[in-house]
Amino acid sequence: MLEIYFKSPATTDRIRAGWLASEIESYAQWLHESGYTPASVLRRVPLLCEFAEFAKARGATTVVGAGATLEEFVDHRLARRLRERAAPPSETYRSDVRNPIRQMLRLATEGAVVAQRKAKPFPFPAEAPGYRDHLEQERGLKAASIYQHAWGLRRFAGYLDGIGTGLPKTSPALLADFVADCAPSMSVSSLRNACGALRSFLRYCFREGLLRQDLSSAVELPQTYRLASLPRSIGWGDVQRMLACVDRRAAIGRRDYAMLLLLSTYGLRAGEVAGLTLDDIDWQHDLLRIRQRKADNPTVYPLATEVAEALVEYLRSGRPASQHRCVFLRAVAPLVPIHSYAVSARATQYLRRAGIDVYRSGAHTLRHACVQRLVEARLPFKTVADYVGHSSSDSTATYAKLDLGSLLDVAMGHGEQL
Repeated sequence: MLEIYFKSPATTDRIRAGWLASEIESYAQWLHESGYTPASVLRRVPLLCEFAEFAKARGATTVVGAGATLEEFVDHRLARRLRERAAPPSETYRSDVRNPIRQMLRLATEGAVVAQRKAKPFPFPAEAPGYRDHLEQERGLKAASIYQHAWGLRRFAGYLDGIGTGLPKTSPALLADFVADCAPSMSVSSLRNACGALRSFLRYCFREGLLRQDLSSAVELPQTYRLASLPRSIGWGDVQRMLACVDRRAAIGRRDYAMLLLLSTYGLRAGEVAGLTLDDIDWQHDLLRIRQRKADNPTVYPLATEVAEALVEYLRSGRPASQHRCVFLRAVAPLVPIHSYAVSARATQYLRRAGIDVYRSGAHTLRHACVQRLVEARLPFKTVADYVGHSSSDSTATYAKLDLGSLLDVAMGHGEQL
């Protein structure tokens, strides 16, 4: 592998003579397979060799021991840089030195460069160890819903730790103080979700004998009103203006254009676009399958001509060669499937580039725009709900407030007709 990048045999021999040679060559192999440019490999391998010699001089004999000298090496490189150049290094210099070494060490010790995020323990593991299983097995909640429950309970556990008390001493007054403490820093919907999770937990604790009384009724949910808010939508003209801002001459532009079309044409969620695979596109029958939806209702769409052309353009001239089956990949190394938050971030970027100001912009803005367009076309709410994957047409009813044409008809109509 080293011979691909270093043409001089003496250079490759010198690299392989080091005591971390196998780890460095394995890392170079990973860089190559992940789509890093030759310039990145040529810049990183000498840095790793220098680090290996630095660690050896300080008595390191194992990879773990070398890792213990990482920060000292970063400081050493920074000091040398300051001596050699009059101008101070950039703010990212430390990261540029640290990250390649950290990646190599992680590949050598863990077998993977990308660190797996450690899952946070579910709140109250000692007091109520079976509550998570209760949510998953008895109530049948999905992982996302269980995460929301954990988020709310983690706030409550932190509050109890802050005041120096435990779950058995929970009282109505304490619960009221907790809600009052959370209210200033949370939106109404977030506070309502946290209170709902807490009420469910308190009912479970009473059922299992962890609390002597059912305190769930002591947690008052903040009052909300159905259809009280407006969807953060934009008009279809704004959608077209945003799409016109995408530079499709570059590979990343072709990818983003296809993603934005999927969001705005079918009203897909960011996670549904990120999870789209090559197997979900039926080119023979011009169909698009969305398998994993929020409401467990897989949907099959006709593949619109404009969307099909954008996908073909990206797959032929923009998508990097990869063994991954996901349609959309990162545009820079490592070439792995794109995440849902990146899909939303790209939508936000193009909305801002087009000068479209919308509250909490993102992928859901285009989903709202798609629903609004269908409602304005006078399609039944049930049809619209099925199209965008709503579990109930009640979720679609709020868009009626954005249908100005129909609202004008109501305002100008006769009372008997109403």
